[in-house]
Amino acid sequence: MEFKNQANPTHKVHLEVETCCSWSWLKFTFLAVLCCMVLSPAAAYDPLDPTGNITIKWDVMSWTPDGYVAAVTMNNFQMYRQIISPGWTLGWSWQKKEVIWTMVGAQTTEQGDCSKFKAAIPHCCKKTPTVVDLLPGVPYNQQFTNCCKGGVLASWGQDPTASVSAFQVSVGQAGTSNKTVKLPKNFTLFGPGPGYTCGPAKVVPSTVFLTADRRRKTQALMTWNVTCTYSQFLASKNPSCCVSFSSFYNETIVPCPSCACGCHNKKNCIKSDSKLAHKTGINTPKKDNTPLLQCTHHMCPIRVHWHVKLNYKAYWRVKISITNFNYRMNYTEWTLVAQHPNLNNVTQVFSFGYKPLLPYESINDTGMFYGMKFYNDLLMEAGPSGNVQSEVLLQKDQNTFTFKQGWAFPRRVYFNGDECMLPPPDAYPALPNSAHVNSISIFKMAASVLLILFSICFSLS
Repeated sequence: MEFKNQANPTHKVHLEVETCCSWSWLKFTFLAVLCCMVLSPAAAYDPLDPTGNITIKWDVMSWTPDGYVAAVTMNNFQMYRQIISPGWTLGWSWQKKEVIWTMVGAQTTEQGDCSKFKAAIPHCCKKTPTVVDLLPGVPYNQQFTNCCKGGVLASWGQDPTASVSAFQVSVGQAGTSNKTVKLPKNFTLFGPGPGYTCGPAKVVPSTVFLTADRRRKTQALMTWNVTCTYSQFLASKNPSCCVSFSSFYNETIVPCPSCACGCHNKKNCIKSDSKLAHKTGINTPKKDNTPLLQCTHHMCPIRVHWHVKLNYKAYWRVKISITNFNYRMNYTEWTLVAQHPNLNNVTQVFSFGYKPLLPYESINDTGMFYGMKFYNDLLMEAGPSGNVQSEVLLQKDQNTFTFKQGWAFPRRVYFNGDECMLPPPDAYPALPNSAHVNSISIFKMAASVLLILFSICFSLS
């Protein structure tokens, strides 16, 4: 018996169309999700510091009749992003009717309405308290371990011991056991401006402490963590620094791109030769950290200049200069991060501190530069003293080293944790055109030969 394929061709076409449509829908869905992940400002992913974050840890040290006493510790685990003056500001929301009875090592910015309390008045009765660090020099009875630095936190990569801040808080009208306590929610962190996004509080294994003689271990009654990550897109729609290039083999100086940091401050800028630049009080910062910039075409507070200075047989030398154009801000314990393939072989850094960064262990192309203590770790306000500079000696890898196609210039540059705007690649200083040089030399040779021939002809005649 013979069977023939009697499949309906129309049905086959429908199957192909449905398969094509479903495949197209899958591709569209994948691309949409990918775009949301990439473009979402809350994603807060830094390719040069993929695990960097600020972790806020709450350790309940004791229960009280109506709540608990907790030690709150803030650890800056970011390799090169610090929190500068006027320091961090931490906020959250209570889930119930909690109040803060007392604080040691920090304070809330507002007390709130505590009118219902008759005898003892709480430190803060607000549903959403805002906490700031105390300033240095407060009385000893107000101090707590790692407190009272004005909210300034160093980066983990630069100084781990100074990257910690802590305070103690006594909470009332709260739960009095692990089962009844309600974790605070809606955490916010400003450092000192926007940019940080905090996740929810999560209960973690209790912190273990060693006694002073290190012979006994104690532990917190309860511990929860809050993790905050930084996004430059949330901090500002414009960059806060730019980069310019120059080299010994090309007279052209490639400047920062025009309006690299936005030109919204151009109406209020001050020319470098203006009398206003020397006016008393010009360097006094504002409460909202509004900058007062020197008039430039790029209008950036910070410019980083990378100059390819010298070329040796086995080495080459780079000069790095950082200039401050903000009259109202100096930068203490600043950091500069550069990404370049030859940073895997740094021979010597002359007047900056240097630390290689290895976000991916197999790739060593990123390094952090910072000022030397009591020498140039303070970048002064705009003016004659508003710059720091250093030179870097790098050993060549003959398999990869070249001056062609802008190889000698960095791929990425960060200042104080924010990525700087680089010039467009087609503007990088180029090597002299060898073809043009050769044509000139050939022309000179031909002219010399003709001159010799004319001389011979005249002598014979």
